Amino acid sequence: MAHYEERLQKDLDNIRERVAALAQDAERAVANSLQAVQTGNEKLAYTTILEDGRINRAHRELNKHCYRFIALHLPSAGPLRLIEAIVRANIQFERLGDYAVTISREAIQMSKPPQGVLARELELISNDTMQMLSQAIAAFNDNNEEAARATMNMAANVEQTLDVVYSDLTAEGDRQGISDLLAVFVVFNMVKRVSDQAKNICEETLFAISGEYKQDKKHELLFIDEDNSCLAPMAEAVARKMFPDSASYSSASRNPNAELDSAVVRFMEQHGVGVDSVKPRKLDTDPHNIGKYFVVISLQGPVKSYIPSLPFHTSALEWDVGPTPAGLEGGEVNARLEELYREIVVHVRDLIETITGKEAS
Repeated sequence: MAHYEERLQKDLDNIRERVAALAQDAERAVANSLQAVQTGNEKLAYTTILEDGRINRAHRELNKHCYRFIALHLPSAGPLRLIEAIVRANIQFERLGDYAVTISREAIQMSKPPQGVLARELELISNDTMQMLSQAIAAFNDNNEEAARATMNMAANVEQTLDVVYSDLTAEGDRQGISDLLAVFVVFNMVKRVSDQAKNICEETLFAISGEYKQDKKHELLFIDEDNSCLAPMAEAVARKMFPDSASYSSASRNPNAELDSAVVRFMEQHGVGVDSVKPRKLDTDPHNIGKYFVVISLQGPVKSYIPSLPFHTSALEWDVGPTPAGLEGGEVNARLEELYREIVVHVRDLIETITGKEAS
């Protein structure tokens, strides 16, 4: 091996050792902060807060070594990708330390550790999140693409569990003091951020190995109406036609008809919008099912009349597009469908461009 390559590899190994040490400190800080909350250990909480200074110093030193490496070696291809991934992961490790400090401060403020169902849920979500973080760090340190992809898949489970937790927090409002309840809410929010950073670390692993960039999340949208014969199916078909790659679309209703309105089917076909894949279906209001949707859009009445309590991470929109052509005859039907179609097109375009940007497709 040439002298230049030996020096490059030596400097790279030194940086990777620093990354491993920083990651270990960040992981330990998060674990200690969660233990402090669960046990009411104020000494451990204060120690975690004070030790964050070491994480911050290591973060700054790692940055210096990365930029010095770039200036000295002018790396290309693999080494450059790795350094770029390390610089971004370095930010994530520093944030993990910040999350641990916030969790520790909340532990100190609480009059007692979480009790009952919240204690069990905190233990469950903490264990899952720490496992995800540990696996993400190991995948990054080992350049393990398979482990990184497998770990990323755990994020959805953590998010679904948190949606249930947020509902339980609301139910606990009468049994716990407001101060403790707010502190628990902050803790769970920090745990969610830890799982997000673990996923980000996995994405940096993939980038370092293959140059694969983080993909924009493809959100799921749900259109709802009363009978699923006209409005929601039209919105689903229009969205799929206009922006097939920007999101996933479905529709449902409280009391679905057996099939789509035949006039709607003919009208949509005339406009080159296929509805073969759009089938009336009953709305499933189970929180685990609704929780997968980024936005629920009602085209007939308030969303809360269909789903009284939306999961924490799901947003609601209400499009007042007016009545269906039910009861109209002849040319009035097509004229009303044309009005609905044009208004829905505008709403769909505005929504997708808001979510994904003007370059939505």
